[in-house]
Formats: sequence, C-alpha cells, structure tokens
Amino acid sequence: MTMLTRLLAPAALLVASLLPAGAAPIPLDAISDYMNGMRTAESKFTQVNADGSISTGTLYIKRPGRMRFEYDPPEEALVIAGAGAVAIFDPKSNGGPETYGLNRTPLKLILDDNMDLSRANMVTGHREEGPSTVLRAQDPEHPEYGNIELVFTGGPQEGAPVELRQWVVTDEAGSQTTVILGELQTGLNLGDSLFSIRRETARRGGN
Repeated sequence: MTMLTRLLAPAALLVASLLPAGAAPIPLDAISDYMNGMRTAESKFTQVNADGSISTGTLYIKRPGRMRFEYDPPEEALVIAGAGAVAIFDPKSNGGPETYGLNRTPLKLILDDNMDLSRANMVTGHREEGPSTVLRAQDPEHPEYGNIELVFTGGPQEGAPVELRQWVVTDEAGSQTTVILGELQTGLNLGDSLFSIRRETARRGGN
C-alpha cells in the first residue's frame, strides 16, 4: 500500500523481564506530567514494519503538533507532521508528498498541546508489563481512527524519571507499527522550519 502503511504496520511489543509480584504501573498523572513537560525531543529510532523488515532513522518532536521522521539510507524517506497534516515524502516519487490529516492518526494524541489522560474514554488500557508501563489511548471523539500504545519505564515505584521508550500505533484499518526509541534527548532548540511541509515540498521542487 502507501508509505503511511509502513508508518503504521504490525509488530510485537518488545518488553521483557519481570518485576516482583504486586508491582504497579506508573500513575496516569505522572505520565501526563511527563508528556506535557516534554516540548521538544530528539532520538534515534528503530521501526519494525509489517513484513518484519526494519527501518532506522532520527525522530524529532516539537509539541504541539509537530514531528519529523528522517529515515536512514538506503530508504531515505521522510515523514513530517506539521500544520495539522502528515506528509510522506518518497524519494522514488517525482510528485509531491502523500498528505493526510494529523487528526486522523493516533500520533495526534502525543502531539496535542495538553495530553489529558483524564478525559472519558481516552485511556483504554493501563498495565504493568515487565519493567514497563503500557498505556493504550485513543481519541475519545473518534475511536474509529485507531489507538496508540505507549511504553514507559521509570516512575515513582522505580524511583527513577519517567521515560518514553516506544510506541505501537494501530490505524483505522487495523494496521500496526512499532517505533522503538533510543536515548531521548529533550529540551532542545528545534526550529519550526524542520517541521514545514511547504518548505520541504519546495526544496524538492514540488508546488
């Protein structure tokens, strides 16, 4: 299908090890505080695709509403979320990017200005799994758009800062992808031009 399916394709959640019996997941308010305090971030990532192939690259986040996936060679694709849209640039294509509304993808949930996990019907799963906390969330107004499972480590029970480690996105067609993060650097100065779909289109000679 399109490269959007590559962005959203099946993979197993990579969490292991076991905590002692009775361990509790990171509280929702601690997760909200962590996510809402993270305004900018950068990380290497590994993406597990539907066919079992693996892509790697660098991820940039600037909340609210902006994200950039730069894929490593030989793929060299680029995905930008900005100005309410998600644009997929395929280096093999002579045309412009494929563009989709950000509000139709579960990625919108982590790019909102305020991630309010107390909203009714937003959190559909919240569990401890090994040393990690797995949180499943959806847009309560549009559950048909799919969901995102976020994997965190740390938290009050570990006596360590909360850290986002990976996510699994399930789109409206049921397709999934796993994005595994490396060391997440936060508090960076990321320019708005990095997330400009119009600028990238013009740079590639599009309209």
